Amino acid sequence: MRLLKSTIHPNINPLTVNSPDKKRFIRKATRAIVLNGESILLLYTKRYHDYSLPGGGIDAGESHIDGLVRELKEETGAHNVRNIVEFGLYEEFRPWHKAGFDFVHMQSYCYTCTIDEELLEPEFETHELNNGMQPVWMNIHQAIAHNEATMATSKKKGLSIERETFLLKLIVSELVNESVPA
Repeated sequence: MRLLKSTIHPNINPLTVNSPDKKRFIRKATRAIVLNGESILLLYTKRYHDYSLPGGGIDAGESHIDGLVRELKEETGAHNVRNIVEFGLYEEFRPWHKAGFDFVHMQSYCYTCTIDEELLEPEFETHELNNGMQPVWMNIHQAIAHNEATMATSKKKGLSIERETFLLKLIVSELVNESVPA
């Protein structure tokens, strides 16, 4: 899968990322890109006041595709997920605040796909409910503008908003613009 971007959090020394002396926790996740023209299926998170691609951690023994389908169903109620195509990998090196590891190597595997139009009821986890997550169809340009405003003004923004906004802009340049007639 092509590498879309690699980022290192400012609190991580870039010279230590590949050091054998440092212990990294690898977290693999999937992210779904579901488009309908300029509308995209996103998750709005009230706590952080941002929009993100649906997806999440891949369970032990689970394939990327199985994780993608499961996360889409749990977070958005999407069903009949099909036409799954690799889009790319976004990796991040972030601080890790649990014992035994120096940092987390977050790997987000992004895929385009299609789903049935009707969404069923999401199956949110407790922390997702507490964060006020909800699936929404949103104009991708409005979602980008919203996230940029949140990054510029919010003191409670999450670490993922920069990744999500980068991905949304890349989706526009590579997928949305190519489908809009000239």
